[in-house]
Amino acid sequence: MRKDIYEKMQILADSAKYDVSCSSSGSDNNHKTGELGATHNSGICHTFTADGRCVSLLKVLLTNFCIYDCAYCINKKSNDIKRAAFSPRELADITINFYKRNYIEGLFLSSGIIQSEDNTMNMILRTLKILRHEYRFNGYIHVKLIPGSDERLIEQVVALANRVSSNIELPSDNSLKLLAPNKTKQKVLQPLKHAREKSLEKDTKPIGMSTQLIVGATPESDKDILKLSSILYDKALLKRVYYSAYIPVNDDKNLPAIINKPPLLREHRLYQADWLLRFYDFSYDEIVSDEFPNLDEEVDPKTSWALLNLQYFPMEINKANKDELLRIPGIGVRGVFKILKARRFKSLDFDDLKKLKISLKRAKYFITCKGKYHSKTPFYKEDIKQAIIAPPKKKIIQPSLFDINYSHITGEL
Repeated sequence: MRKDIYEKMQILADSAKYDVSCSSSGSDNNHKTGELGATHNSGICHTFTADGRCVSLLKVLLTNFCIYDCAYCINKKSNDIKRAAFSPRELADITINFYKRNYIEGLFLSSGIIQSEDNTMNMILRTLKILRHEYRFNGYIHVKLIPGSDERLIEQVVALANRVSSNIELPSDNSLKLLAPNKTKQKVLQPLKHAREKSLEKDTKPIGMSTQLIVGATPESDKDILKLSSILYDKALLKRVYYSAYIPVNDDKNLPAIINKPPLLREHRLYQADWLLRFYDFSYDEIVSDEFPNLDEEVDPKTSWALLNLQYFPMEINKANKDELLRIPGIGVRGVFKILKARRFKSLDFDDLKKLKISLKRAKYFITCKGKYHSKTPFYKEDIKQAIIAPPKKKIIQPSLFDINYSHITGEL
């Protein structure tokens, strides 16, 4: 790699690290004769597909030049940082060379806004055309769409990509006006709406789309964030919402001061709550409410919901239906199917659940088996919560010299 290209790669790969909406799940392009690459093969592991495979992606910006001045962004116009830009040819060549060396399986391509939205989108499109048409690269490509760019450019990029995204970043229009005056929710979501409409017009499966929300940069509650995510999922506009704990990279009077550490636990709880929205049929207002607008950081959202709704528990494991079983803390989707399948043949007890490899660490506080309650903890919210947070430690008794049985040496019984 030439020195100037190496320097560009250092700058632009580092500038891309704050974007977390970088999943390749939902993509399945098999190898075709005469084409280079396939998204189903595995290589160096950097991200995960929907089925749990690890895949590697070259995550890089086309450029970190930007005409926007978003307060939270390291690449904002007013920052005095090293700037660089790849040409479409340079970036396409790097991607193919990295692929041939088995460093990567695909490309995650984002960009600052250089000169104009349309100019940037056109450069991204040229990069994809070189990869797809000239190199016949059939591997995974995720593109960050540029809000405000021409719909014809968006349509052509979508036709060549496996997944696209457009980051909302902040949960409300007020926060966007304060910290990212060049953006609005409508402007950010418009490329995704157009991509989805064009996919449906062609009677094909809509392309996978995602967005990113920054957590902790503005005063919105977890309820505000999950409500927005829920609306986007209900409209079938997005496959994934990614949550990114706010990390201060700029000094700005409108940004909060993170004294100790970024809100990583809050980010983690939001991902758990998001999982409940997508796979457990929870509504956002079951997970958070006006009374409790923020997620409990001491326990996971599913356990928190159960503790606030003890009237539904303990559930009898042999009678609860599928939807009820999915509400039991500690029992996941696979566990529910195992239980339903095993129940066809016999009534289950706690030993049967252990044999099915159902974790009882949390579930035992919320279930009965054949009418029996396994836990000795009193059935009250605070008692159960305390037992889950700080379970009693087993005492380790150190045997004395006189407790040891020497029969294997002496032959005595």
